[in-house]
Amino acid sequence: QVQLVESGGGLVQAGGSLRLSCAASGLTFGSYHMGWFRQAPGKDRECVAFITWSSAYTYSVDSVKGRFTISRDNAKNTVYLQMNSLKPEDTAVYYCAARWWDGSFPDSFRSPSRYDYWGQGTQVTVSS
Repeated sequence: QVQLVESGGGLVQAGGSLRLSCAASGLTFGSYHMGWFRQAPGKDRECVAFITWSSAYTYSVDSVKGRFTISRDNAKNTVYLQMNSLKPEDTAVYYCAARWWDGSFPDSFRSPSRYDYWGQGTQVTVSS
């Protein structure tokens, strides 16, 4: 049974930092691309960051560039999202998601529908 378990969320003041972790089990982690998504109340789920299975390619949405960094440790079956200089507009539930690597570059990786497995989410709240 595949499980993705996020941790590291919480309440932080604007300008602060948090590090999210997502521990995977029940799958061959190195065969999956990973994404971090977030969803604020009343808004669509948004791809915040993405990393390929080998870490050769990463992506971050413009609103977090220079502040958030995605990384992974395949030996630990874990993907991370380091979030610095947090802003109130970063407040959301953050989810990690796994997408199987089929040997080609993953198209449409910003689309939630293209992922195979999801975590339960972790709340991040940034106070002003």
